[in-house]
Amino acid sequence: MEKILNTIYWGNSLEKYFLVLGGMILAWVFLRLIKHLAVKKLTRWASKTANQFDDVIVNAVDRFALPIVYLMVNYSLIHILTLSTKAERVLSVAVSLITMIFIVNMINYAIHYGVRTYMEMKAEPSGRMKQLTGILTVIKVIIWFLGILLLASNIGYDITTIIAGLGVGGIAIALAAQNILGDLFSYFVIFFDKPFEVGDFVVVGNEQGAIEKIGVKTVHVRSISGEQLIMPNSELVKATIKNFKRLEKRRKLFLIGVTYSTDPIVLAEIPNIIKDIISKTADTELIRCHLSGFADSSINYEVVYFVLSDDFIKYMDTHQQICLSIASSFKEKKIEFAFPSQTIYIKST
Repeated sequence: MEKILNTIYWGNSLEKYFLVLGGMILAWVFLRLIKHLAVKKLTRWASKTANQFDDVIVNAVDRFALPIVYLMVNYSLIHILTLSTKAERVLSVAVSLITMIFIVNMINYAIHYGVRTYMEMKAEPSGRMKQLTGILTVIKVIIWFLGILLLASNIGYDITTIIAGLGVGGIAIALAAQNILGDLFSYFVIFFDKPFEVGDFVVVGNEQGAIEKIGVKTVHVRSISGEQLIMPNSELVKATIKNFKRLEKRRKLFLIGVTYSTDPIVLAEIPNIIKDIISKTADTELIRCHLSGFADSSINYEVVYFVLSDDFIKYMDTHQQICLSIASSFKEKKIEFAFPSQTIYIKST
């Protein structure tokens, strides 16, 4: 038996091969026990906490950290064997590549689900969640790029030359695609600054409509006349944007004109009549009501009030109700609304 174990194959005895294989099996069993006992308990504990970040960490350890540990243990065990220079090189590159893939995937996983969990805790709307796709894609590409550079450095390549070449190429690409890059950076500004969200009604310059989609390069707006407007992100960042979705209340100013034949006593009562009507109307806040002046064919009153809602339909319904109540009250009190007219006096001679 000893003679068989001491038999040499490819520079190593069978005993060494069995020792390495046994070590790999023991490491696999040990890590399975850790996963079954420790990780399982941590998962149950994390599921009971209000904080969701611990769930992300436990899942990242389970899916990526434990395989990396197993890989490192196996790599150390294989070094017990006597390997040729070429085999050692191939093994080193393979382990570095696999380790880089696992680490990059673990970082991307932690960032992806960590950010999503944070936004869910903040009760961000579904539109904001969809916007994450573009940002996370860019972040993942950057992390993969850095991972590949570190891999190249680890296996012996001079990344200084690579970085210098990429720098020159990057400048050329940036000059050629500066509009695209400008829209991309503007997308980050829109995402983090949140000047508007999907569903908001906005006015930008002469255009107005509801936000349908916020993309990496453009924002899609459905105009009130029905067509879809495609607006570059960079232009929106520079523009002054009116966001009507964020109104807490809507201000209304309107004029009422009565005839010059109205009795002065009634003229003094009119502000109180209007104030009483607005005060009795739900979800309104009266600011003022005054006789504002004498026009060519009417005595004018200026009325200002707020509708305590951001809903435009409710705003119009409330103003309609107030106007109808004023008309009814004026008719009851025989107050005449003025209209454009001229009176001609003819003097007899």
